[in-house]
Amino acid sequence: MRILIAEDDGVLADGLLRALRGAGAAVDHVASGSEADAALMTNKEFDLLILDLGLPKMHGLEVLRKLRARGSSLPVLILTAADSVDERVKGLDYGADDYMAKPFSLQELEARVRALVRRRMGGASDSIKHGPLTYDQAGRVAMLDGRMIDLSARELGLLEVLLQRVGRMVSKDQLVERLCEWGEEVSNNAIEVYIHRLRKKIEKGSIRIATVRGLGYCLEKIPG
Repeated sequence: MRILIAEDDGVLADGLLRALRGAGAAVDHVASGSEADAALMTNKEFDLLILDLGLPKMHGLEVLRKLRARGSSLPVLILTAADSVDERVKGLDYGADDYMAKPFSLQELEARVRALVRRRMGGASDSIKHGPLTYDQAGRVAMLDGRMIDLSARELGLLEVLLQRVGRMVSKDQLVERLCEWGEEVSNNAIEVYIHRLRKKIEKGSIRIATVRGLGYCLEKIPG
């Protein structure tokens, strides 16, 4: 899961980064509206935007308006100190998917983040299933034939992306975009290593990671 946080309060932003990274997400942070707008125009692989309204250089509502004007359906969770009904209605009318007033519970925010991403993926629960493979997005636990698989954080991230795109090819570049934060150097060769390790752990069941040269990877069931 790749998340962009647009928040100018450094203490709050640091708390959000720690909490969401601890939950397994790749998280990037900007402190102004103009930076948020630029990031959203150049990176199409974010799964969620957490957006403060009172941003410098460009108001959060303008960031949201421009995002929706470009036709993006990216889920947006608004954070703001303004808890008036008018502000809440305006944010939702501009295309926000959810709204939280400061101060808020980090535990509740994490639950809302999972719900928004789950809704975007068309799921009704935190679990993603594909054949004998089950992945609990909330607990970050993968099960194969009812048994837990011992996966590293990077392997869990790869599995989550592949499960969310079952039936579609995922390129190495897309995997890097979805799993890696700004400034984090991960080469295509490193992605191949992670895929190799994940493949060895899940292909004991009737699931495999297919490789199509030049296109990428796809999670599929092995014919019985």
